[in-house]
Amino acid sequence: MWIDTHCHLDAAEFGGEQALVAAAAAQQNVSWIVIPAVERANFATVKALAAKLPNCAYALGIHPMYVPQADEADLLALRAAITSALADSRFVAIGEIGLDFFVPGLGSGPMREKQEHFYVEQLKLAREFDLPVLLHVRRSQDILLKHLRRIKVPGGIAHAFNGSFQQAQAFIGLGFRLGFGGAMTFTRALQIRRLAVELPLAALVLETDAPDMSPSWLHPHINQPQEIPRIGSVLAELRGIAPDELAQATAANARAALPRLAALAK
Repeated sequence: MWIDTHCHLDAAEFGGEQALVAAAAAQQNVSWIVIPAVERANFATVKALAAKLPNCAYALGIHPMYVPQADEADLLALRAAITSALADSRFVAIGEIGLDFFVPGLGSGPMREKQEHFYVEQLKLAREFDLPVLLHVRRSQDILLKHLRRIKVPGGIAHAFNGSFQQAQAFIGLGFRLGFGGAMTFTRALQIRRLAVELPLAALVLETDAPDMSPSWLHPHINQPQEIPRIGSVLAELRGIAPDELAQATAANARAALPRLAALAK
């Protein structure tokens, strides 16, 4: 069994063929695909996809890159959506949330403050509802960690992790798993590949971030969740273990990070 812990299956790049994309992944033994929301406008979309497709689950949150156009009403809408979704077994986390200090204009001044406000408020929701979070982490590891130490949430996944070994250990110490995907398949990605080898296997999960983060053999074309086994085989080779062992371990890690997904997977 393989699990794609982060896939934007609702994206326009899939051209309305989400059912075919999910089915192709299932044929490659991708048992579950987690679809995170990014803004209020797609809360209902990701929920509907997960209801329609047998191997899909979803998360609800406001992505930092969508914070500029968001307001307090969106946080109220998120609270209402979470409250409603608790009765839905396909709802597994709050996400995608976090901070992005890489995109020009987001990492300083009022927009940085607004990002932090939305991140903190969503962490508070995760704490209140006892839900894990799917974290967007881009040039913001230390600030993310600062708030996580203050606002205790039940772990989750640091998506597309690309920090230092010490930062990785800090996330792991707070109950998080770290997401690895297409970036790891490029031989020039020395830091990510080093982390993939040196970190405990129990801390790692797989993801595509499809349609983004295409692996080396697809770049620059769009990514798809059916690529998870091949991405996993790269990680298995880097660590010197069999792909089946890697699949079993990372799927178990995903279920541990997302207990509601574990309940679905029984």
